[in-house]
Amino acid sequence: PRYQGTTVHVLDASRAVGVCQALVSESRDQVAAFAAKVASEYEAIRVERAGNSKEKVVPLEVARANEFKIDWSAYQPPKPAVSGTRVFAEYPLHELIERIDWTPFFRAWELAGTYPSILEDKVVGESAKKLYADARKMLERVVREKWLTAKGVVTFWPCRRDGDDVVLCTDETRTRELSRLYFLRQQIEKRSGRANMCLADFISPEADWIGGFAVTAGHGIEEHLARFRADHDDYSDILLKALADRLAEAFAERLHERVRKTLWGYAPDEALSNDELVREKYRGIRPAPGYPACPDHSQKPELFRLLNAGQNAGMTLTESFAMLPTAAVSGYYFAHPDAQYFGVARIGRDQVVDYARRRGCTVEQAERWLRPNIGY
Repeated sequence: PRYQGTTVHVLDASRAVGVCQALVSESRDQVAAFAAKVASEYEAIRVERAGNSKEKVVPLEVARANEFKIDWSAYQPPKPAVSGTRVFAEYPLHELIERIDWTPFFRAWELAGTYPSILEDKVVGESAKKLYADARKMLERVVREKWLTAKGVVTFWPCRRDGDDVVLCTDETRTRELSRLYFLRQQIEKRSGRANMCLADFISPEADWIGGFAVTAGHGIEEHLARFRADHDDYSDILLKALADRLAEAFAERLHERVRKTLWGYAPDEALSNDELVREKYRGIRPAPGYPACPDHSQKPELFRLLNAGQNAGMTLTESFAMLPTAAVSGYYFAHPDAQYFGVARIGRDQVVDYARRRGCTVEQAERWLRPNIGY
């Protein structure tokens, strides 16, 4: 490679803070130790991946024949209680605090453990307690002084399944196509009784509904980050970014809860604790473009267009499909009781060619979008 410096792949944006801290440490010994640790971990990954090459990628037609089966004759897709688009111009921040999942917050600071037990951990407990106290103190100011504004938008569309696509329709007759969501199917050979899943499997081929959403808790953050930078207060700068990320995720969690109970209303009697919400004990899923079940980030522009996320939530995308403000979440809502998360993993060239045909792009373009999943 032409670049000889340290390159780090971070699985989740919430963990980037700790990694960046390690890379820019004033201690050269600490930077060198971190680089050596990463190099060692990546070598182990290369060895492991080489050993996993025996995983067989089956032909796409075989994978499709092994789809996740649902008896649609015994299921009546619930119609959303709220029609059209619902915009949240300034969602109450205090309502989001109780939905914060603090475990990823500590991971962002490279503190390993699960909240709240991490606060009593023999190794990192004291550091975790101080960090948590600082975070709660800043969070109080964020809410009281309105440092941040949370905006969001949610929409439901009548839809139907068409192969591995989900067709969004203009109305409930489902005769006119509004847009189309292109999903990928697992192609790794499965054990007997295990399906090669695709998100489209959870949508009825005749008549169904699907939702879309985009939320952010990052409006207003730049003013305060600039103030921290002017004071050379890196700690507060990083702390506020981490809290904004947690609030955005909490917004996504809270909005999904409202979708299930009132806006879509297919689970009106749901009564789950925050721990149960974190462990996703509810009905339905909210997969996001760029994540394992639908790994193609390039589908975000169409989602943003359908939601009019720019006007409705003040959210935009960069050329590489990153969301702005960065403390943001977007995705789809699936309501079927059997809908579940999964990873597409490696796919074959036949699916890439098929995906390119469906999307109307070149195979080379599809390969760029799907590079992490290509298994050939």
